[in-house]
Amino acid sequence: MTNEFHNPVRQKLKDGQKTAGAFLQIPHSIPAEIFSMAGFDWLIVDMEHAPGDYGDLLHQLQAISGSGTVPFVRPPWNDDVAIKKILDAGAQGVLVPYVNTGAEARSAVAACRYPPLGVRGVSGSNRAARYGNNVKNYLDVANREIIVITAIETREAIDNLDDILAVDGLDGIFIGPMDLATNLGHIGNPGHPDVLAAFAEIEAKVLVTDKFLGTLTTTWERTQECFAKGYQWLIVMQDGSALVRAANEMAARIRREYGEG
Repeated sequence: MTNEFHNPVRQKLKDGQKTAGAFLQIPHSIPAEIFSMAGFDWLIVDMEHAPGDYGDLLHQLQAISGSGTVPFVRPPWNDDVAIKKILDAGAQGVLVPYVNTGAEARSAVAACRYPPLGVRGVSGSNRAARYGNNVKNYLDVANREIIVITAIETREAIDNLDDILAVDGLDGIFIGPMDLATNLGHIGNPGHPDVLAAFAEIEAKVLVTDKFLGTLTTTWERTQECFAKGYQWLIVMQDGSALVRAANEMAARIRREYGEG
Protein backbone atom coordinates (compact mmCIF):
# COMPACT_ATOMS: atom_id res chain seq x y z
CA MET A 1 0.00 0.00 0.00
CA THR A 2 1.40 3.38 -0.97
CA ASN A 3 1.90 5.94 1.77
CA GLU A 4 1.27 8.88 -0.53
CA PHE A 5 -1.60 11.07 0.68
CA HIS A 6 -3.90 11.85 -2.21
CA ASN A 7 -7.52 13.04 -2.34
CA PRO A 8 -9.14 11.84 -5.61
CA VAL A 9 -12.34 13.78 -4.93
CA ARG A 10 -10.42 17.05 -5.15
CA GLN A 11 -9.33 16.26 -8.71
CA LYS A 12 -12.84 15.19 -9.70
CA LEU A 13 -14.24 18.47 -8.44
CA LYS A 14 -11.53 20.49 -10.18
CA ASP A 15 -12.37 18.65 -13.39
CA GLY A 16 -16.03 19.64 -13.04
CA GLN A 17 -17.24 16.13 -12.29
CA LYS A 18 -20.32 15.28 -10.25
CA THR A 19 -19.73 13.52 -6.91
CA ALA A 20 -22.16 11.96 -4.46
CA GLY A 21 -22.00 10.61 -0.94
CA ALA A 22 -23.99 9.85 2.18
CA PHE A 23 -24.22 11.00 5.77
CA LEU A 24 -23.00 8.58 8.42
CA GLN A 25 -25.04 9.45 11.51
CA ILE A 26 -25.02 6.06 13.26
CA PRO A 27 -21.83 6.21 15.36
CA HIS A 28 -20.59 2.72 14.59
CA SER A 29 -18.12 1.12 12.21
CA ILE A 30 -20.55 -1.32 10.57
CA PRO A 31 -22.77 1.23 8.76
CA ALA A 32 -19.60 3.05 7.69
CA GLU A 33 -18.17 -0.17 6.30
CA ILE A 34 -21.41 -1.10 4.52
CA PHE A 35 -21.75 2.32 2.90
CA SER A 36 -18.07 2.36 1.92
CA MET A 37 -18.67 -0.85 -0.06
CA ALA A 38 -21.46 0.77 -2.06
CA GLY A 39 -19.19 2.81 -4.32
CA PHE A 40 -19.92 6.39 -3.27
CA ASP A 41 -17.25 8.97 -4.07
CA TRP A 42 -17.14 9.99 -0.42
CA LEU A 43 -18.90 9.55 2.91
CA ILE A 44 -19.34 12.20 5.56
CA VAL A 45 -19.37 11.40 9.27
CA ASP A 46 -21.75 13.74 11.06
CA MET A 47 -20.42 15.03 14.38
CA GLU A 48 -22.77 18.01 14.57
CA HIS A 49 -26.14 16.27 14.94
CA ALA A 50 -25.15 12.65 15.51
CA PRO A 51 -24.15 11.40 19.01
CA GLY A 52 -20.72 10.05 18.06
CA ASP A 53 -17.47 11.08 19.75
CA TYR A 54 -13.87 11.03 18.52
CA GLY A 55 -13.47 7.36 19.40
CA ASP A 56 -16.50 6.53 17.26
CA LEU A 57 -15.08 8.70 14.49
CA LEU A 58 -11.82 6.76 14.53
CA HIS A 59 -13.66 3.45 14.12
CA GLN A 60 -15.79 4.86 11.30
CA LEU A 61 -12.73 6.16 9.45
CA GLN A 62 -10.97 2.83 9.90
CA ALA A 63 -14.00 1.05 8.45
CA ILE A 64 -13.93 3.30 5.38
CA SER A 65 -10.18 2.92 4.91
CA GLY A 66 -9.10 0.84 1.95
CA SER A 67 -12.43 1.09 0.14
CA GLY A 68 -11.42 3.92 -2.17
CA THR A 69 -14.16 6.12 -0.67
CA VAL A 70 -12.92 9.48 0.59
CA PRO A 71 -13.83 10.32 4.21
CA PHE A 72 -15.29 13.72 5.07
CA VAL A 73 -16.48 14.90 8.49
CA ARG A 74 -18.92 17.56 9.61
CA PRO A 75 -17.42 18.99 12.83
CA PRO A 76 -19.69 19.91 15.72
CA TRP A 77 -18.80 23.57 15.18
CA ASN A 78 -16.38 25.97 13.52
CA ASP A 79 -13.75 25.21 16.13
CA ASP A 80 -9.98 24.96 15.64
CA VAL A 81 -9.51 22.19 18.20
CA ALA A 82 -12.37 20.03 16.91
CA ILE A 83 -11.21 20.38 13.32
CA LYS A 84 -7.60 19.57 14.27
CA LYS A 85 -8.63 16.33 15.97
CA ILE A 86 -10.85 15.37 13.03
CA LEU A 87 -8.08 15.92 10.48
CA ASP A 88 -5.49 14.17 12.62
CA ALA A 89 -7.80 11.15 12.74
CA GLY A 90 -7.65 10.96 8.94
CA ALA A 91 -10.50 12.99 7.47
CA GLN A 92 -9.70 14.31 4.00
CA GLY A 93 -12.32 17.03 4.00
CA VAL A 94 -14.56 18.95 6.38
CA LEU A 95 -17.99 20.52 6.08
CA VAL A 96 -17.98 23.33 8.63
CA PRO A 97 -21.46 24.27 9.86
CA TYR A 98 -23.02 27.68 10.47
CA VAL A 99 -20.48 29.93 8.76
CA ASN A 100 -22.01 33.38 8.39
CA THR A 101 -19.21 35.79 7.46
CA GLY A 102 -16.00 36.01 5.51
CA ALA A 103 -14.06 36.13 8.78
CA GLU A 104 -15.69 32.90 9.96
CA ALA A 105 -14.91 31.25 6.62
CA ARG A 106 -11.26 32.33 6.88
CA SER A 107 -11.15 30.84 10.37
CA ALA A 108 -12.50 27.53 9.06
CA VAL A 109 -9.90 27.41 6.31
CA ALA A 110 -7.09 28.35 8.72
CA ALA A 111 -8.06 25.49 11.04
CA CYS A 112 -7.42 23.07 8.15
CA ARG A 113 -4.06 24.48 7.05
CA TYR A 114 -0.62 24.17 8.57
CA PRO A 115 1.35 27.41 9.10
CA PRO A 116 2.07 29.74 7.49
CA LEU A 117 -1.27 29.31 5.69
CA GLY A 118 -3.22 28.49 8.83
CA VAL A 119 -3.18 27.51 12.48
CA ARG A 120 -3.45 23.71 12.43
CA GLY A 121 -1.13 22.13 14.97
CA VAL A 122 1.54 19.82 13.60
CA SER A 123 1.90 16.18 14.60
CA GLY A 124 3.69 13.41 12.76
CA SER A 125 2.42 10.58 14.94
CA ASN A 126 -1.29 10.81 14.16
CA ARG A 127 -3.36 8.47 12.00
CA ALA A 128 -3.47 10.96 9.11
CA ALA A 129 0.32 10.68 8.81
CA ARG A 130 0.10 6.88 9.20
CA TYR A 131 1.34 7.04 12.78
CA GLY A 132 4.70 8.40 11.71
CA ASN A 133 5.19 6.32 8.57
CA ASN A 134 4.24 9.14 6.19
CA VAL A 135 5.17 12.34 7.97
CA LYS A 136 7.03 14.19 5.21
CA ASN A 137 4.56 13.42 2.43
CA TYR A 138 1.52 14.24 4.56
CA LEU A 139 2.93 17.53 5.81
CA ASP A 140 4.00 18.46 2.28
CA VAL A 141 0.60 17.89 0.65
CA ALA A 142 -2.09 18.17 3.37
CA ASN A 143 -2.63 21.90 2.82
CA ARG A 144 -3.35 21.19 -0.83
CA GLU A 145 -5.35 17.97 -0.52
CA ILE A 146 -7.70 18.69 2.40
CA ILE A 147 -11.07 19.96 1.11
CA VAL A 148 -12.80 22.74 3.04
CA ILE A 149 -16.53 23.35 2.65
CA THR A 150 -18.58 25.85 4.63
CA ALA A 151 -22.32 25.69 5.18
CA ILE A 152 -24.76 28.45 4.27
CA GLU A 153 -27.62 28.13 6.75
CA THR A 154 -28.82 31.68 7.49
CA ARG A 155 -29.93 34.91 5.85
CA GLU A 156 -26.81 36.51 7.29
CA ALA A 157 -24.63 34.03 5.42
CA ILE A 158 -26.44 34.76 2.16
CA ASP A 159 -25.99 38.49 2.70
CA ASN A 160 -22.25 37.91 3.28
CA LEU A 161 -21.83 35.34 0.52
CA ASP A 162 -19.61 37.57 -1.63
CA ASP A 163 -17.15 37.91 1.25
CA ILE A 164 -17.27 34.17 1.94
CA LEU A 165 -16.65 33.31 -1.70
CA ALA A 166 -13.63 35.63 -1.73
CA VAL A 167 -11.85 33.55 0.94
CA ASP A 168 -8.68 32.00 -0.45
CA GLY A 169 -8.47 28.27 0.20
CA LEU A 170 -12.20 27.71 0.58
CA ASP A 171 -13.15 24.95 -1.83
CA GLY A 172 -16.92 24.68 -1.68
CA ILE A 173 -20.24 25.95 -0.39
CA PHE A 174 -22.92 23.70 1.09
CA ILE A 175 -26.53 24.80 1.41
CA GLY A 176 -28.14 23.37 4.55
CA PRO A 177 -31.83 23.04 3.59
CA MET A 178 -33.41 22.53 7.01
CA ASP A 179 -31.40 25.16 8.89
CA LEU A 180 -31.81 27.68 6.10
CA ALA A 181 -35.57 27.09 5.97
CA THR A 182 -35.83 27.51 9.72
CA ASN A 183 -33.73 30.66 9.75
CA LEU A 184 -35.98 32.13 7.07
CA GLY A 185 -39.05 31.45 9.21
CA HIS A 186 -40.23 28.20 7.61
CA ILE A 187 -39.22 25.50 10.07
CA GLY A 188 -39.12 22.03 8.55
CA ASN A 189 -40.19 23.30 5.12
CA PRO A 190 -37.24 23.61 2.72
CA GLY A 191 -39.70 23.51 -0.17
CA HIS A 192 -41.29 26.85 0.74
CA PRO A 193 -41.06 29.45 -2.07
CA ASP A 194 -38.99 31.78 0.13
CA VAL A 195 -36.46 29.01 0.74
CA LEU A 196 -36.32 28.03 -2.91
CA ALA A 197 -35.73 31.68 -3.78
CA ALA A 198 -32.83 31.73 -1.32
CA PHE A 199 -31.42 28.58 -2.96
CA ALA A 200 -31.61 30.31 -6.34
CA GLU A 201 -29.85 33.38 -4.94
CA ILE A 202 -27.01 31.25 -3.62
CA GLU A 203 -26.78 29.20 -6.81
CA ALA A 204 -26.52 32.32 -8.96
CA LYS A 205 -23.47 33.49 -7.02
CA VAL A 206 -21.63 30.24 -6.36
CA LEU A 207 -21.99 28.53 -9.73
CA VAL A 208 -20.11 31.30 -11.55
CA THR A 209 -17.07 31.02 -9.25
CA ASP A 210 -14.31 28.46 -8.85
CA LYS A 211 -16.01 27.09 -5.72
CA PHE A 212 -18.16 23.97 -6.04
CA LEU A 213 -21.71 23.83 -4.71
CA GLY A 214 -23.30 21.11 -2.61
CA THR A 215 -26.43 20.33 -0.66
CA LEU A 216 -28.52 17.51 0.81
CA THR A 217 -31.02 15.94 -1.60
CA THR A 218 -32.31 12.51 -0.37
CA THR A 219 -34.62 11.95 -3.39
CA TRP A 220 -33.59 10.90 -6.87
CA GLU A 221 -35.61 13.69 -8.48
CA ARG A 222 -33.95 16.36 -6.34
CA THR A 223 -30.54 14.82 -7.02
CA GLN A 224 -31.12 15.00 -10.78
CA GLU A 225 -32.35 18.58 -10.51
CA CYS A 226 -29.31 19.73 -8.55
CA PHE A 227 -26.81 17.98 -10.79
CA ALA A 228 -28.49 19.55 -13.82
CA LYS A 229 -28.02 22.99 -12.27
CA GLY A 230 -24.30 22.45 -11.75
CA TYR A 231 -24.01 21.15 -8.19
CA GLN A 232 -21.01 18.84 -7.78
CA TRP A 233 -21.19 17.56 -4.17
CA LEU A 234 -24.49 16.01 -3.11
CA ILE A 235 -25.38 14.14 0.06
CA VAL A 236 -27.98 11.79 -1.40
CA MET A 237 -28.89 9.68 1.64
CA GLN A 238 -28.31 9.07 5.34
CA ASP A 239 -27.58 5.75 7.01
CA GLY A 240 -30.10 6.07 9.83
CA SER A 241 -32.87 7.49 7.65
CA ALA A 242 -32.37 4.74 5.06
CA LEU A 243 -32.70 2.08 7.76
CA VAL A 244 -35.82 3.71 9.20
CA ARG A 245 -37.45 3.96 5.78
CA ALA A 246 -36.70 0.35 4.88
CA ALA A 247 -37.96 -0.93 8.24
CA ASN A 248 -41.14 1.14 8.12
CA GLU A 249 -41.94 0.06 4.57
CA MET A 250 -41.47 -3.62 5.35
CA ALA A 251 -43.46 -3.48 8.59
CA ALA A 252 -46.29 -1.59 6.86
CA ARG A 253 -46.39 -4.14 4.06
CA ILE A 254 -46.57 -7.03 6.51
CA ARG A 255 -49.48 -5.36 8.31
CA ARG A 256 -51.30 -4.71 5.03
CA GLU A 257 -50.83 -8.23 3.73
CA TYR A 258 -51.23 -10.27 6.88
CA GLY A 259 -53.05 -8.05 9.37
CA GLU A 260 -52.14 -6.47 12.68
CA GLY A 261 -52.19 -9.56 14.82
